[in-house]
Amino acid sequence: MKGIRKSFHHHLVLDGIDLEIRSGEVHALMGENGAGKSTLMKILTGMYEKDGGTIAVNGTDVHYRHPKEAERDGIVFIHQELSVIPTLTVAENIFLGREHTVGRTGIIRRKEMENQASVYLQKLGVDIAPNEIAGKLSVGKQQIIEIARALSTDAKCLIMDEPTAALTDREIQTLFTVIRTLKQQGVAIIYISHRMEEIFTICERISVLRDGRMIGTKSIAETNFDDIVHMMVGRQIGERFPKRTAPIGDEVLRVENLTQKGVFHNVSFSVRSGEILGVAGLMGAGRTEIMEALFGIRKVDEGAVYIDRQPVKLGSPRQAIEHGMAFITEDRKMKGLVLSMSVRENLTLPTSEKLASAGIIRAKQEAELVQSLIARLNIKTASAELEVKALSGGNQQKVVFGKWLMMNPRILILDEPTRGVDVGAKKEIYEIMNELTAQGVAIVMVSSELPEILGMSDRIMVVHEGKVSAIFDNEQIDQETIMRAATGGNE
Repeated sequence: MKGIRKSFHHHLVLDGIDLEIRSGEVHALMGENGAGKSTLMKILTGMYEKDGGTIAVNGTDVHYRHPKEAERDGIVFIHQELSVIPTLTVAENIFLGREHTVGRTGIIRRKEMENQASVYLQKLGVDIAPNEIAGKLSVGKQQIIEIARALSTDAKCLIMDEPTAALTDREIQTLFTVIRTLKQQGVAIIYISHRMEEIFTICERISVLRDGRMIGTKSIAETNFDDIVHMMVGRQIGERFPKRTAPIGDEVLRVENLTQKGVFHNVSFSVRSGEILGVAGLMGAGRTEIMEALFGIRKVDEGAVYIDRQPVKLGSPRQAIEHGMAFITEDRKMKGLVLSMSVRENLTLPTSEKLASAGIIRAKQEAELVQSLIARLNIKTASAELEVKALSGGNQQKVVFGKWLMMNPRILILDEPTRGVDVGAKKEIYEIMNELTAQGVAIVMVSSELPEILGMSDRIMVVHEGKVSAIFDNEQIDQETIMRAATGGNE
């Protein structure tokens, strides 16, 4: 790609980008949220029309007008936001648009598709039934369907946008094994990720974008974490995890023997004001389900919840909100945002009643609050009136974060709060978490990133197969101890 330019609404988002990808290499593409990474890849695959520049594949100029055209040349984009159709089976999703039929009759050869889907799923080392309905699977398993779909097209250049965001450590290692196999077969892989550990483990070269410009390309062997961060943000961001200094006070939330039959059992824990309780565990262990039950999204069969030592009923999200509880979900696209609404409307969703007088929202007060929050969270948007679906994934996550900050919660549940968020924005979110705890907010943080769990938590609760297998003080443990408890070793 040479001299690629692109503007949206007179806003220049790509300014003369040059990028070269070689066969058989894993090439990292990094940059802060809104730097232009996904836009550049959407231009490559024909989703967006470029305003200037040229693209050549194997020395031949190309101009794709549709992703299908790029796919025929073996260029496949696995997007950060899942495009799995929840009502179809796993096999139907893998072969969507490329169904196996009996001649030209349109009759689908389901068994043949399921058998071939099994082959690709086995390559990824996962145990997913090809005839299972995709919508019933976890976010992590839906991500694996996306990867299997791309592999089934015999890709020559595979673009992976945050491919491990919803995967467990075991699934990530399986994916890396597949990537190394593809690399040996001459497949080029463009790897977009905010996880530095992954970049330095799996990639050969790295290109960094900042504010729509190419800052540079380096060999992984010639660079380090600090260099890449400086290239991304144009400044040093200091320690990765800010120091935890908030005083820990009295108990704010206590959960006793919370049970949803077949999902989680006898879950008990407490959180104090100013404290961050990290929640670790493997994918499917029940972490998200426990948080959803606490917020009234799921009905429980047994158990009790106490806030300020008083029993409370949390039978719905509205009741949870009325008790000062906020919940940032792991799936921002389906559960955290209304994508067709503006940034402003999404930010004020939980607090619209408080901003209204006689049913009419006080526009001036709303605008002031929204602008202050956009500035505080450094949300990169052309306007508060821009539809939130037009934002990058990381900036969408900041909007989800911001809408709950609007209501000044006493208890904040964070489920994968920094998924798909760049290193600079992560630091900003960590600092806001520390600000909130300094104000006495109690935080429960679910995370699959063990460095994040260890770097930000005061105590750590480990969930294994729907049960609390251990609760540790942070000073007592390391990643190995957490993984032992997460796999049932500390029963």
